[in-house]
Amino acid sequence: QVQLVESGGGLVQAGGSLRLSCAASGSIFKINSMGWYRQAPGKQRELVADIISGGSRNYADAVRGRFTISRDNAKNTVYLEMNSLKPEDTAVYYCNAKGYDGSWPPSVFGSWGQGTQVTVSS
Repeated sequence: QVQLVESGGGLVQAGGSLRLSCAASGSIFKINSMGWYRQAPGKQRELVADIISGGSRNYADAVRGRFTISRDNAKNTVYLEMNSLKPEDTAVYYCNAKGYDGSWPPSVFGSWGQGTQVTVSS
């Protein structure tokens, strides 16, 4: 199994910044992509940003230019730097990873973190 542990959420005023971290652990052969999703009350979970093993990044229109995703492949960790936060960024943020686990032959996995709350006050 591959486990994801997130950290870095909290309460911040509008215009402020937060940095989220997510570390993957367990039996891992290769991680193809890591990303961040968010879910606000009464809304569906949506992609915020993801990054694939080659380094290509993808951002939701609502966060492009304000958020930056990065990844440390050696640590199996993904980060989300969030700047110029807005009240509409308030949500539970979930980390996601996809790849191949360490079984033989390797099996595809897709794992979610437990979620971390981000609250932006106006």
